[in-house]
Amino acid sequence: MKAGFIVNPVAGMGGAVALKGTDGEATLRRAVELGAKPRAAERAETALREFADAARGTLFLAPSGEMGAGLLTKYGIECETLFETAARTSAADTRRAAEMMLEKGAELIIFAGGDGTARDVCAAVGDKIPVVGIPAGVKIHSAVYAKRPQEAGKLVKNFLEGRVKRFTEAEVMDIDEEAFREGRVSARLYGYMRAPDDAEFMQERKSGGGAGSAEEPANLAAFLANSMKPGTLYLIGSGSTTMRLKERLGIEGTLLGVDAVKDGAQLGRDLTSEQIKKLLAAESPENRALIITVIGGQGHIFGRGNQQLSPEVIKMLPRENITVAATPAKMATLFGKRLIADTGDAALDEELKGYVPVVTGHARRIMTKIG
Repeated sequence: MKAGFIVNPVAGMGGAVALKGTDGEATLRRAVELGAKPRAAERAETALREFADAARGTLFLAPSGEMGAGLLTKYGIECETLFETAARTSAADTRRAAEMMLEKGAELIIFAGGDGTARDVCAAVGDKIPVVGIPAGVKIHSAVYAKRPQEAGKLVKNFLEGRVKRFTEAEVMDIDEEAFREGRVSARLYGYMRAPDDAEFMQERKSGGGAGSAEEPANLAAFLANSMKPGTLYLIGSGSTTMRLKERLGIEGTLLGVDAVKDGAQLGRDLTSEQIKKLLAAESPENRALIITVIGGQGHIFGRGNQQLSPEVIKMLPRENITVAATPAKMATLFGKRLIADTGDAALDEELKGYVPVVTGHARRIMTKIG
């Protein structure tokens, strides 16, 4: 068997520094200036550890170095280097690698990145061979990605052992990052790829809040605002649900960023991870709080579009002071599925597992499992 392995080294770098993505040379430069650190290789390695033993006897095809071959060699996996990469890789490298994998008879392509990476792979191979995406980007709307890197690795292991029998046509979605940074979500369907039909390990595509009444978000925002405690610093995460709360509070909030408020005064807007940590450090633990929402259809509460809420930030917050809020309509889009924490810290993800009350309206909560 032959399998392809691609890592987009810069995927996800814009998340912690509030850049909403890393598409484009200028954005990448800005991310580096703000202190962003590469995260894709670490997440790809998390997946690789899960399937390394099953990879014996499979020839892997990969670009050199940090685009794939380096990690495979580290784990002693047989690898054919497709081409030597430059110090700064590009979308063209991803497309070239995927095209070569298809030509050389790969039966599976594994790639680590975000929606832009999925677009590049899709442009090269379409739905000709199966793919498994390792989530490493900022915005991951596409349904070709696993829920977390660990799940991606387990799925690849099952594939290599011949235990994946069913596939589905999964949507490849991407958004206009410039519009995204301005607070507008403009998503577009770019095509379909073949992905394992596995609800346990693969994520759904992102969906909207559902067809609930127009009053639901307003009522939820009113209840949350009235529940806020004096003297407490509140971080308010991204999303349309939390944006209604920011509007209710009368602050200049961001739809797609993390903002901070205390006693009605705004203390920060579109904050980076480092800025958040400084604000939290100035407060006693009991006066630190967070309000976040759920991604409709997917169920993620951490790790999709809010990487500013880094593992270090989450560890500074008392668990009882983290409020998850979503309208009944948005919760209905999950069809009873579990919520997902993909913080980038596997131990923290385990710690967050269990039941959490999701606030859905005035004095209304749904007990939902994080798993």
